[in-house]
Amino acid sequence: MDSKKNVMVFIESRSSKVAEISLELLSAADRLAKELGGSVEAVALGHNLEEELKVLGHYGCQRVYYTDDKRLAHFTSIPYAKTVVRMIKQYQPGIVLFGATTMGRDVAPRVASALKCGLTADCTDLQIGEHKIKDVTYENTLMQIRPAFGGNIIATIVSPESVPSMATVREGVMKMMLPDANKTVEIIPETCMIEEDDFLTEILEVVREEKQVNLKAAQIIVSAGMGASDAEAIALAKDLAKVLGGELGCSRPVVDSGILDKDHQVGQTGITVRPNLYIACGISGQIQHRAGMSEAKRIIAINKDPLAPIFALAHYGIVGDVKDVLGKMIKAYKTKA
Repeated sequence: MDSKKNVMVFIESRSSKVAEISLELLSAADRLAKELGGSVEAVALGHNLEEELKVLGHYGCQRVYYTDDKRLAHFTSIPYAKTVVRMIKQYQPGIVLFGATTMGRDVAPRVASALKCGLTADCTDLQIGEHKIKDVTYENTLMQIRPAFGGNIIATIVSPESVPSMATVREGVMKMMLPDANKTVEIIPETCMIEEDDFLTEILEVVREEKQVNLKAAQIIVSAGMGASDAEAIALAKDLAKVLGGELGCSRPVVDSGILDKDHQVGQTGITVRPNLYIACGISGQIQHRAGMSEAKRIIAINKDPLAPIFALAHYGIVGDVKDVLGKMIKAYKTKA
C-alpha cells in the first residue's frame, strides 16, 4: 500500500489518559483515509501507556508507533518533536494531524521546520479535493479550512507539493465517531533514540488546573451575548443554566469585554459544542458564533431584534427583553419541577 495515502495522528496523553482531541482527530483521519484509500496510523510517546492506547483501535486507528521511555512521561518540546520527526521520516504518511492544543501548537511547528513542509494552524475542517495551479492538477489534496482575518472569512489552504501535508485542528470541531469495541489497534514498539542532551529542562512538579466549565460535555448550554451581558442578565442566564442542569456559555464579545473568561466562549475562536439544547440569550448570531453551536439538536434564541441572524438558525425564537424572558423561563421551570 502507498504510505502517502495514510493519515497519521499525533496522540496526546494527559495524566496517562489519551486526550479527547486525539480521538476526535482519529475520527477525522478515518474519514480522510477512506477517501484516499489509505489507513489510519498514530504516533504516541509516554510511559506505561500500552493499555490506554488500545482504545485507539475503537476509533479507526490500525497502527500506533509507540515510544515508551520514563523520560517521556511528561511533555518536553525537543524530545517529543525529534521523535515525531523520526516516525514521519520512517513511515512517510501523506497527512499528519495535531491538536491545536498547547502541546500540539508546540510540537507541530518544530516538526514542520525540521521536515521543511507546510503547516496550517487552527483548522476547523479538513476535506480531500482537487486543486489546480496553472496547468498542473493535484488530485487527492488535503483542503485545510480555517478562519482568517479575525474570523471574518473562511480560508481554504492547500500545500499540494508539501509532503506530508500537516495541520493542527481545534478541539471540538471534528465530530467523534461512535467507538467500535470490536476494532483493535496494532501497537508497534519504537526504540527511544533521544539523547540526554536533548532534555534541556527538568520537570520537578506538574500542577494541573481544572477548567471552570466543561462546555464540550454539557448537554444543555445557556449562552449570553452582549445583549445579555450586564450583571443582572448574566445572573439570570447562570440561574437558568443551573435549574436546567446545564452550563453557562457566552459569545466572544462577552469574553473580550472581560465579563466572563474564555472557558465559557462558544464559537469559531472558542469552543465548538453539540448539546441537546442551546439557549442563545442576546446573541445576534454572527457567523463566527454560529460556527461553534450550529450542530446543537435544539436551539432557542432570545433577542429583542426580530431581524437578528440567530433566528434563521434557531428552532424556536422569542422576541423580547432577555431579562424578562429569562425570568419567566426560570419561574416556569421551577413551578413545573
